[in-house]
Amino acid sequence: MSAVTTTPQAVGLPLPHESAALHVTGTALFTDDLVLRLPGVLHAHPVQSPHAHARVSRLDVAPAYDVPGVVRVLTADDVPGLNDAGTRHDEPLFPTEVMYHGHAVCWVLGDTLEAARLGSAAVVVDYEELPAIVGVRDAIAAASFQGAQPTVARGDVEAALVGAAHVFSGVTEMAGQEHFYLETHASVAVVDESGQVFVQSSTQHPTETQEVVAHVLGRASHEVTVQCLRMGGGFGGKEMQPHGYAAVAALGATLTGRPVRVRLTRQQDITMTGKRHGFHATWQVGFDDQGCLQALDVTLTADGGWSLDLSEPVLARALCHVDNAYFIPHFRAHGRIAQTHKTSSTAFRGFGGPQGMLVVEDVLGRCAPLLGVDATQLRRRNLYTPGQATPYGQEVRHAERAGLTWDQVVADGRVRERLAEIEAFNAAHPHTKRGLAVTPVKFGIAFNFTAFNQAGALVHVYKDGSVLINHGGTEMGQGLHTKMIQVAATALGVPLDRVRLAPTRTDKVPNTSATAASSGADLNGGAVKDACEQILARLDGIPGDTWEERVGAAYLQRVQLWAAGFYRTEGLHWDPATMTGHPFKYFAYGAAAAEVEVDGFTGSYTTRRVDIVHDVGDSLSPLVDLGQIEGGFVQGTGWLTLEDLRWDDADGRLLTHAASTYKLPSLSEMPPELHVALLPHAHEDGVVHGSKAVGEPPLMLAFSVREALRQAAAAFGPPGTSVELASPATPEAVYWALEKARTATQVVT
Repeated sequence: MSAVTTTPQAVGLPLPHESAALHVTGTALFTDDLVLRLPGVLHAHPVQSPHAHARVSRLDVAPAYDVPGVVRVLTADDVPGLNDAGTRHDEPLFPTEVMYHGHAVCWVLGDTLEAARLGSAAVVVDYEELPAIVGVRDAIAAASFQGAQPTVARGDVEAALVGAAHVFSGVTEMAGQEHFYLETHASVAVVDESGQVFVQSSTQHPTETQEVVAHVLGRASHEVTVQCLRMGGGFGGKEMQPHGYAAVAALGATLTGRPVRVRLTRQQDITMTGKRHGFHATWQVGFDDQGCLQALDVTLTADGGWSLDLSEPVLARALCHVDNAYFIPHFRAHGRIAQTHKTSSTAFRGFGGPQGMLVVEDVLGRCAPLLGVDATQLRRRNLYTPGQATPYGQEVRHAERAGLTWDQVVADGRVRERLAEIEAFNAAHPHTKRGLAVTPVKFGIAFNFTAFNQAGALVHVYKDGSVLINHGGTEMGQGLHTKMIQVAATALGVPLDRVRLAPTRTDKVPNTSATAASSGADLNGGAVKDACEQILARLDGIPGDTWEERVGAAYLQRVQLWAAGFYRTEGLHWDPATMTGHPFKYFAYGAAAAEVEVDGFTGSYTTRRVDIVHDVGDSLSPLVDLGQIEGGFVQGTGWLTLEDLRWDDADGRLLTHAASTYKLPSLSEMPPELHVALLPHAHEDGVVHGSKAVGEPPLMLAFSVREALRQAAAAFGPPGTSVELASPATPEAVYWALEKARTATQVVT
């Protein structure tokens, strides 16, 4: 009997993260750790602008060379290729016009980091200050926009609003969010004896890093190899933004012949790199007498910062997610990107989806009391049902799961009973109120740009039966590598300890997509499975009682024991001109119920309990998925309630530039009760082992906390009080919201 048929299936086992032991013991290596293995490494330090917008009128680098230990100052004159750090060619690597406070105009290389720092301080730069726009409202007033202005639409919005029984309008604003990954941006570059450039980079998109380094150096891609060993967090912040730092390191290594290290300090990372896009939205909505949505007209303005970066696809995803889990027959969402003099906004977990979805949740939360309908009932009655389609024309497959996750979380969380308990508590406590809210999630899985929905893998089987996997996805702590080991072990029918995974490298698997859009397991899992199945097909008919015997026999028969796998997501099509099509492979569903308690004197609050039911299909790795759900929910709660980015409007400085001024969620903000369940019987056809993506969708489960805070604030006022709540809903914001509710009480009495 072959081991192929007797080995238990590894997919679906609740395994720990493949590097968990390395992480907790501190032995896991990250990009900057590799510097210790490179003799003669040079350290890079930026020369940063003190202005939000200015023209460089003089750059004198000569004084830097008087500093002991300074080896080279990199400027635009040193670039042999294209002086640009991005893919849209609107991000000069060495700018002559600085576009945000802290923009690096040149980089100093030193034998030590201190020498480089002192050298950067010695560089003389004269600036001609220019007018700056810092806030998105100011950008709208000045008509300062960049990129495309797409619209998603269906039906007759004007006529539907005229015919609606109830029409409301408003403005919804939401702040950005700092990624605050544990590992800051880091790259190390070396050049070998043949001139080959090798870059170790903390990047979610090694292929794109390779391409940017190549075009800066004026070389072809095959002359540049990029490796990502692992990242200490990414969350989208390392999808586009690592490329320039890798290019600086590669340029320095090329010019000096020595290894060059770029590693940002925490303050540099926060002040020089992009955030989640803040959004400004104006809306008008219509309901019928039963509280069913009839029409929604929205204009979304994304704060893009100084360059386009990924703002256009972020905006597109936001427009495609304004409906969240609700059917809106007449719909129009117009989008535009503000250009402001701040760091360029970039990808962040959810990639615009959370911002679009927050708009409709804010609309429903504000309108429910005005309609005289409980917010929970209003949301439930507007959920998608089978047979309905999104505003951009895609059928909502498995739409019943929106209701299934909702009903299960209501039942498991005893929501109806607790709502009655909360009503009694609030009646008995004039200075403390509780609120409970349930919110849904429907999130599309695939890249907006159809071509990115492809992946490759290279699987080696050695003569002793051991297996080595290479794939194009990167590991940032999310457990992708763990899942890929499980997929390979299951496909080949071998024990997990027979499979090892190699670091992600562009010379092993080329032309890869970013590990983003929650598609890492879908795409790379499909490619790994394909490669393994090719090998198995070649082993068909090879004799042997064990896997090792069959492999050995195959080698003797000159059977190829390695394969390049490939996967492309089928069934996708998208027309960016009309904003219609089938951009997503499937939708991930979820629902959360959150209960909070608010202090009426300070606005401070605690989250008492959270119940979550989430659809992950047939889980590849349940323990990994559970961690993703919990982590996504916590990060979403941070964005919506705590993390408050503040800029100085006068000079464009980021004021919240460290952990001392930027509040992150901690154990003290976690609910004492957190119950997470995976939706049962949720197989998804057409994806690897029936699984579903789980990286981004859970973040939006945190809407339940924000809506519960709205409910608690409203409880300080009379029945029917509609509360406008800022985002993030900090204790200060909650206090002003409940004060408004109290004012309504005084007016009524």
